[in-house]
Amino acid sequence: MAEHHHMNMELPDFEFRAPTRLVVGRGTLERLGGLARELGATRVLVVSDPGIVAAGHTAAGLAALEAAGLVTATFSAFTENPSSREVDEGTRFARDFRPDLVVGLGGGSSMDCAKGINFLVSCGGRIHDYKGRGTATGPMLPSIAVPTTAGTGSETQSFALITDDETGMKMACGDPRAAFRVAILDVDLTLTQPLSLAALTGIDALSHAVESHVSLAATPASRTFSREAWRLLARSLPDMFVDGGTIAARAAVQFGAALAGFAIENAMLGAAHALANPLTAAHGIVHGQAVGVMLPHVVRFNGRSSEGDACAAGYAELLTALGIEADAAQAGDRLADWLAGLLQSAGLKTSLAACGCGRADAVALATAAASQWTASFNPRTVTAADLALLYEAAR
Repeated sequence: MAEHHHMNMELPDFEFRAPTRLVVGRGTLERLGGLARELGATRVLVVSDPGIVAAGHTAAGLAALEAAGLVTATFSAFTENPSSREVDEGTRFARDFRPDLVVGLGGGSSMDCAKGINFLVSCGGRIHDYKGRGTATGPMLPSIAVPTTAGTGSETQSFALITDDETGMKMACGDPRAAFRVAILDVDLTLTQPLSLAALTGIDALSHAVESHVSLAATPASRTFSREAWRLLARSLPDMFVDGGTIAARAAVQFGAALAGFAIENAMLGAAHALANPLTAAHGIVHGQAVGVMLPHVVRFNGRSSEGDACAAGYAELLTALGIEADAAQAGDRLADWLAGLLQSAGLKTSLAACGCGRADAVALATAAASQWTASFNPRTVTAADLALLYEAAR
């Protein structure tokens, strides 16, 4: 069985970092004020996008902070993929308010924007200065994440994904000091999420588990998180896509997404994410949909590689968690089929043509995808030509 594949091997040297404390449970949003005080806060900047404000979640968070005697201000002037210009605006707002703690309350965009603002308020300059890993120039403000969607894993990783206004491409700006000190996982906040959005974020979380599990940077510790994230997500998402799922299923998905974030923080991602970002930048395809379309093709490609023996064994391990036995030679194809089926039951589109870009220029997209940092962690080496073929396969 694939399960023992890693166990007989000698343990390699590795590091594992998990800077975020998880506070999990229904109604835990009420603890926001107390947790902020524990971190020494007196003035709290809450970053929430307009949809989250409209849903009433932001007001509930502000009430919890104000009940603890904290002064608050809210910044919400940003969109689904926060841009460098929007982060600049948020930074100006923050400098006027002078917070000593930042709260990202909302989906991935709210958490990304909160981290972006924290970089600029704490370290100065422009967000472009912080591309890459370990880029902060000094200490950053403590921050708390309150995710209202279950998917991006932004609450447990130190990267802010910010769209460059000039190029339309997403920049990954990261530093361990940018990680949230606390993430509050209150499943009740995810219940207002329409099923269509739950499908997008759920597929995104699942792709994090799959890609981090076989990435070149994966370690025995990060794989523990990838595997458990996969188990929680792969078992709970199918029910959720049928009827919205039980509260227990939604809580499992929310926790699984956070565990996948810990895995990404330590193991990075792979080619499906490199391929997804240009689709979002050039064709406006939502991230979860873009990564969902590309993932089965990448899994098939990786599973058929001669250099991907460990990768095939890793895929077989994920199948084992679903009760599917497959030898390494077939694992990539079997897993890709399962993922494509899940995409369909989620009501998401399974081809680029269905997404409205069947005639997209694969070569131009592939050039952009090849420059994505995540491509370098894919278990099978990918050239721009390989990436172009993957776009063709997804057509």
